[in-house]
Amino acid sequence: MPKALYTSHIKSLPLLHKGKVRDIYDIDDRHMLIVTTDRISAFDVVMPTPIPGKGMILNQVTRFWMQKLAHIIPNHLSTMPLEQALPDAAERAEVEHHAMIVRKLKALPVEAIVRGYLIGSGWKDYQQTGAVCGIALPPGLTIADRLPEVIYTPSTKASVGSHDQNIDFAASETLLSTEIAAQVRDASLRLYREAADYAREHGIIIADTKFEFGLDRDGTLTLIDEVLTPDSSRFWPVDAYQPGTSPVSFDKQFVRDYLEQLDWNKTAPGPELPTDIAEKTAAKYQQARKLLIE
Repeated sequence: MPKALYTSHIKSLPLLHKGKVRDIYDIDDRHMLIVTTDRISAFDVVMPTPIPGKGMILNQVTRFWMQKLAHIIPNHLSTMPLEQALPDAAERAEVEHHAMIVRKLKALPVEAIVRGYLIGSGWKDYQQTGAVCGIALPPGLTIADRLPEVIYTPSTKASVGSHDQNIDFAASETLLSTEIAAQVRDASLRLYREAADYAREHGIIIADTKFEFGLDRDGTLTLIDEVLTPDSSRFWPVDAYQPGTSPVSFDKQFVRDYLEQLDWNKTAPGPELPTDIAEKTAAKYQQARKLLIE
């Protein structure tokens, strides 16, 4: 396992953006370098402790899905070699397992959420209203139930430290246009259904996920950002799934559970994570990758 990468230190390229997990650098007028670090966030706060290997795994899983699902929709992966973007061997060595060169696109201001199971904020919404984001569901469902039909529930994209806001489809049409909103919805549902079928055969239930999209210079809808990772999705082990109980996830659940025990107000700065919590979390990410890819 390589040494943990909390922050990248590339000096030869301008830093465009530092997100919760990703550092994004400018290469030229058509390309960017995305470095997926080992940072981890919980409750929208970035923790000061990295999870060794996490960024590398997120990178590998995203590449896997983008290539596997490329027949559904194009993605932003570029064929530019890393050596061309980062000629300096020392800079390249620090990020080579975490780096992804992508085409520059016009990112859309909506996150495409797809839900196949009743969990998280959807479960809370259903308990109060009998619906999820305004989509009515049959009565009598319980936590973690598989939904009768996969549903699409878009949200707005929030800045670091803020919460996304659920919106209805009509609001997404206002933000995107009727045509693009429909393309985003339809592509998201196709991506989720195909990925969920594959993952289930390999021991993972994808309970829900989020996709992000952009438009290229020709206006073609394109898949961007991370795809179907343990950070952007809720992964459950098939062999432990039982409706009526909240399943253990292949993600940062160990971190969330630890933080819930602390006297911490869920605002920055986050507390340091004990070594065993970081190691258990890293093992979950490794397990998800192994089931999906190996």
